[in-house]
Amino acid sequence: QVQLVESGGGLVQPGGSLRLSCAASGTIFRINAMGWYRQAPGKQRELVADIPGGGSINYLDSVKGRFTISRDNAKNTVYLQMNSLKPEDTAVYYCKMNLWTGSSTARDYWGQGTQVTVSS
Repeated sequence: QVQLVESGGGLVQPGGSLRLSCAASGTIFRINAMGWYRQAPGKQRELVADIPGGGSINYLDSVKGRFTISRDNAKNTVYLQMNSLKPEDTAVYYCKMNLWTGSSTARDYWGQGTQVTVSS
């Protein structure tokens, strides 16, 4: 049984920073891509950033230069450092990992979501 647990959300003023973490636990043989998504009220879930096992990192255009995704493979953890936050960054943030547990194929797992609110 694989679980993804997120932490680090909260309320922050515009221009502030937050760091999100997402740790995977359970029987994990390999983690391929790791990523962060967000969903604001009334909007579709969108990709914020992802970091594959190999290859280039991708960012949503509106967060480029402000957000940084990173991963610690030894800890099965992905991070999202968010700087210069704006009210339009307010959303529930979800992590997703594509990982292999030793069964037939790798598949996607999602975290439960963490609320990020940017407001004065």
